[in-house]
Amino acid sequence: MNGTTVGLSLAGLALALAVLWANLRPWWEGTRDPKALAPFGSGFLLGALSTMCTGGLLGWLAGCTPGVTNGVGDKAVSAVTGRGGSATLAHGSLGALTPNGAIVVFLATIAIVLGWRAAGKQDKKRTAGGALVGSTLCVTAGVASLLNWLPGLVNQGGDQVVAAFNGLGGLL
Repeated sequence: MNGTTVGLSLAGLALALAVLWANLRPWWEGTRDPKALAPFGSGFLLGALSTMCTGGLLGWLAGCTPGVTNGVGDKAVSAVTGRGGSATLAHGSLGALTPNGAIVVFLATIAIVLGWRAAGKQDKKRTAGGALVGSTLCVTAGVASLLNWLPGLVNQGGDQVVAAFNGLGGLL
């Protein structure tokens, strides 16, 4: 966890769900090609992984996202309905990274950033939307519970990388 105590409000949830719907609807109504979800999915993964960072740039961004989403969501919900949604949802956490898991998150971040830089304008928006949704929804108890397998997978992946390179002996 990134050390933040900001929970997601109902209005923040509404905004995150609107961004999620705006990204999934064209795919659902289109060809439903799984490759079309890659930009949004990679952003969502980066956002989810960032909530596991205890510091650094990713941890800081993940710590800021719920507060920003809550503020923008409250203004949007209030403008549309005349009533804000400031009540907060139950707070959750995906868990923490091990030093080995941090290697996997770093490499995934580099891959996603390089993909983002090479992408067109629309895919850049989808990646950014995925990152917002991932880092916002993963601070709720429900989504954190659904993705409770992710920290173990990332940390074990890091363990495997380290073990592979330790097993190479004097070759490196």
